Amino acid sequence: MELAPVSPESLAPSETPARRPRRTKALLAALAAPLLLASCQVPSFGAFHGASKPGNDTFKLWQGFSIAAIIIGGLTMVLILWAMLRYRKRGDGIPKQTQYNIPLEIGYTIVPILIVFGLFAATVVVENEVVANPTPQATVNVTAFQWGWKFTYPGHTYSEVGQTTQSPKMYMPANEDVRINLQSLDVVHGFYVPEFNFSRYAQPGMLNTFTFKITKPGTYQGQCAQLCGLYHSLMYFQVVVMPPAQYRVWIAEQDAKTSAAAAAAAKEAIDRQTNPGVATIPAQSNGVK
Repeated sequence: MELAPVSPESLAPSETPARRPRRTKALLAALAAPLLLASCQVPSFGAFHGASKPGNDTFKLWQGFSIAAIIIGGLTMVLILWAMLRYRKRGDGIPKQTQYNIPLEIGYTIVPILIVFGLFAATVVVENEVVANPTPQATVNVTAFQWGWKFTYPGHTYSEVGQTTQSPKMYMPANEDVRINLQSLDVVHGFYVPEFNFSRYAQPGMLNTFTFKITKPGTYQGQCAQLCGLYHSLMYFQVVVMPPAQYRVWIAEQDAKTSAAAAAAAKEAIDRQTNPGVATIPAQSNGVK
């Protein structure tokens, strides 16, 4: 007796209705895995809202980029999966060959170009806002060193310095343009305030100038964002933002407390502490015992 040939398709297990939900769940899990593994926080996507208008606009730009990336990435994944499932091999025959689809090809060429131009234009607008340097109402000189920060206020005798765990404070008025003159005494440091969505290098031999206009009074944590040596991880500082009237009263009080002799002693102590390679903690840093 002659046996009929057995085709590979007849040996494949039939797909039951019970298996389909499991495949659907597995597909959804695969699509959600990148977002879950990246600890994606919606709708902030892990960024701060920004305590200034440029900082908030930077946050919105980040949101726009993230949403665009998710949409484009999701669409690409869907098209790949659709092509895999729809056009998988079903036999030994050559499938029907289709050549050209002018509207589709024009669409997937023009749309990405428009997306790139849109994101580029939004980036230029926000970047111009971030680097704008209007006439300031106050100025703070910031000096970074291994491993601490020095803050001085031109026209005032008050100054403050601190290193490693001391976390010195920089004071500034809210809703006013504050000029920051940033420099380094030794190596490259990073002036970074996360809630401002702002970071700049402090470079030796180079003055980096920028302007803040913080809209929300409060105390903000800052840190060095550039690996600068042994105690880089302890190089913190704080930014204290006050209402303008309160800031002027505060700075006047500090000037009144700091006599000329005390200011000279504080400057000498600060110079010793910020001397490269010398880790000296002064008894006083702002002329006040």
